[in-house]
Amino acid sequence: MSLSLSFTHPILSRHVYSAVFPPPRFLFLSPHIPTTSRFPILYRTTQRATALSATAATASIFRDTAASASVFAGAYALVFTFDILTQKELIQQNLSRKLVHILSGLLFAISWPIFSNADEARYFASLVPLINCLRLVIHGLSLTDDQSLIKSVTREGNPKELLRGPLYYVAMLMLCALVFWRESPVGVICLAMMCGGDGVADIIGRKYGSSKIPYNQSKSWVGSISMFVSGFIISVGMLYYYSALGYLQLDWGYTMRRVAFISLVATVVESLPITMLIDDNISVPLASMLAAYLTFGH
Repeated sequence: MSLSLSFTHPILSRHVYSAVFPPPRFLFLSPHIPTTSRFPILYRTTQRATALSATAATASIFRDTAASASVFAGAYALVFTFDILTQKELIQQNLSRKLVHILSGLLFAISWPIFSNADEARYFASLVPLINCLRLVIHGLSLTDDQSLIKSVTREGNPKELLRGPLYYVAMLMLCALVFWRESPVGVICLAMMCGGDGVADIIGRKYGSSKIPYNQSKSWVGSISMFVSGFIISVGMLYYYSALGYLQLDWGYTMRRVAFISLVATVVESLPITMLIDDNISVPLASMLAAYLTFGH
């Protein structure tokens, strides 16, 4: 038999046992707990919190689904518009292809804030390049024929080209969305250099690039300079966009120097005579990604 001190409370009853006189073993058995709470206010609060959480999750799914559909429709409309302009001979095919190269990736990156704050939002955003990736594979293997797509994103109108540069391009869009998303400057800078810097360099270099780089006669000084300048400006603009929306907190003094360094690295890599070994849509974004990760640290 043990001694105990009992404190009676209208709601709770506690028993305090001494170390010398331990409580009987049967008192450790868990009593039956009714399905309804003795504290209905707390029970209703838990139910309400669970309901609100489920409602928020459902709202995020609907929002991300609608955002993915909107971005995909916008990407399709962009390609369709430039295809019409090319057919009416209002713009040359090479220029149309490069403008699609510049705008599609940048508009994709700009669209990220329309997705929800849920952790799964990046996966919904990645559905857009994933679907385009599947389209490129299907048409690149000539399983179906889509001349408008082939003309808008290939150099020579060969369907097999879809399995090289364009496929690498959408793969990089998907990689940046999945790995870096909105919380890191690395993905934003990577896309800015691949889409904006490399795209502008090709347009300017083809038109004004008479003076060639000594170690690569297919690249020009004016093209490389335009890549550095445009890549730097577009990267800073994208970082400011995400900073203004509250996704990034940046020290602009250090940021400008870091972006200049990244632009220089990407420009040097783009100028190297390695195009036959590795496509620019792989070398430029990977070099930018590595340089940005080393300088920004995340």
